[in-house]
Amino acid sequence: MVEAQPGAVDLLVIGAGPAGARAALRAQACGLGVLLVDENPDAGGQVWRPLPPGFARAAGVQPSTEAVQGDALRAELRGAGVRCLFGHKVWNVGRSLRTDLIGPDGVCSWQPRALLVATGTTERVIPFPGWTLPGVIGLAAATVLLKSQNMLPGRRTLVAGSGPLLLAVANGILKAGGEVAAVLDLASRTDWLRTLPSLAARPDLLWQGARWQLALRKAGVPLLYRHGIASAEVLGDGFRIRARQVDASGAPIASASSSDFEADALAVGHGLVPGTDVTRLLRARHRYEASHGGWIADADAEGRTSVAGLYVAGDGAGIAGAAAAGAHGELAAVACAFDLGRLSAQDHARARDRLFAEWRRPARFGRAMAGLMALRDGAVAAIPAATVVCRCEDVTRSEIDAAARDGARDMNQLKAWTRCGMGPCQGRTCGDVAGALLAAHVGGREAAGCFTGRAPLRPVSLAEVAGDYTYADIPIPKAAPL
Repeated sequence: MVEAQPGAVDLLVIGAGPAGARAALRAQACGLGVLLVDENPDAGGQVWRPLPPGFARAAGVQPSTEAVQGDALRAELRGAGVRCLFGHKVWNVGRSLRTDLIGPDGVCSWQPRALLVATGTTERVIPFPGWTLPGVIGLAAATVLLKSQNMLPGRRTLVAGSGPLLLAVANGILKAGGEVAAVLDLASRTDWLRTLPSLAARPDLLWQGARWQLALRKAGVPLLYRHGIASAEVLGDGFRIRARQVDASGAPIASASSSDFEADALAVGHGLVPGTDVTRLLRARHRYEASHGGWIADADAEGRTSVAGLYVAGDGAGIAGAAAAGAHGELAAVACAFDLGRLSAQDHARARDRLFAEWRRPARFGRAMAGLMALRDGAVAAIPAATVVCRCEDVTRSEIDAAARDGARDMNQLKAWTRCGMGPCQGRTCGDVAGALLAAHVGGREAAGCFTGRAPLRPVSLAEVAGDYTYADIPIPKAAPL
C-alpha cells in the first residue's frame, strides 16, 4: 500500500471493508485524491478479515470463499496504489470534516473535501443473566476467532441468537474440530420459509445454508427454533445454559418447559446495529428503521446525508449484507465524484444505473436476513430487572426503568441520570437495547432518540492526543500594562 502524508485530500474513506474499499477504488478511478483509513492492520473488514501476521492456513486446508475474495480485494488496492492508513483510529471529526487520527506514529489530521463513512455494524446482544461472564462471546467475535485466529471459542460451544451467523458459526466450529452443544434460534422455521423468495435471488447462499443445516444434523446438533437463552451460570469449568421457548415477539412462553445444556463456551448474537458514530457526531439527520438494523443516517439512495460533503455506504447505512456493500460503496463514490465535479452528469447517470442494478439483487437477500435479525420487543421486555444492560458502567435494567419513571424522556437524559452509554464503548454495545427499554416508557424509538455522538469516538489516552506537547509549549501572552 502507498503510505499517505498528513494534509488535504479530495475524499477520505473511513472503513476498509467491502463498502469502503470498493468506494476508494472507484473514487480514485474517477480522478479523486483518496485516502482510505481503518483501525485494523489491513483491508477486508469483518467478513473478509485476513489472517494476522505470522499465522498461516493449516496444510491441506482450502481457503474459504471469503478468504479468496478478501485476498483479491487487498491485491486490487495494492495494484491500484490507493493511499491507505491502516492501524489508525479515527477519534474525532470536526464540522469542516477535518478528521483526526491516532496511529502507531502518533496523531495526524486530514482535511478532506468529502468524507465517506463505511464503518459497518456492531453486534447486538439482548442481555440475560450471565451474559457478562468470561467465556460468553458474540457471534462476530467467534467468527474472528475461527477465521482470523484459527481458534475455537471452546471445546464445546452453544450457539444462540438470530440470523444467518448462527449457522455459519456453528458450522465453523464443527469444521475446526469443535463440538456444538446446540443452536438456539429466536426465529421459527416459518420465519425462514418466508424469506425464500428473497433467498432465491442468491441460490449460492441458499445452497450453502442447506449444506450447513445438513452438516449440523449429521453431527447430531440440536437445532431449536423459537428458543432463546434464559440464563447462563458457572458450572465447574464451563456453563449450565438454560434455553426457553419463545413466541414470535421473542417473549418467553410461560407454559413451555425449559431445557438445560452444558458447554464451556457460549457464542450469542441477536443481529447487527449500523455504525453511526461519525454521522451522529456531525449531527446528520437520522431515522429509526428496525428492518435496516435500527438508527441510520437519513441519506438518499447514493449515500448523501443531510450534511454537505458527508456520505455513508454499506451496512452502516442500513443492513443489506456484504455482497451488496461493495456496489453501495461504489454508488457513493460516483455520487461524490459527480458532486465534486470530476464526473459528468452523463457518466454519473450511466454508472449510477449500472451500480443500482448490481446492488438490488444481493440487497434483497441482505434485507431479508436483516429482517430475521431485527430486534424483538418481547425479548427486550423479558430482560430481568437485575440484569446488567450497560456492561461498561454496570447499569441494570431496573435502573433504566427507574430513570424513565422519574422523568428521563430521551437517551441523553438517560445517560446523564444513569451513566448508561458513558463507558469505553460509548453506547455501541448497550445503546440499542437501552433505547428499546426507554422507548417502552416514552412512546417509541423516535421519541426516545439515540445517544448524541461525542468525541473521542474511540478510547484514547491524553498522552496519545498530546504527543510531545508539554506545558512549555503553551503560549502565554505578555502581561497587560498597568
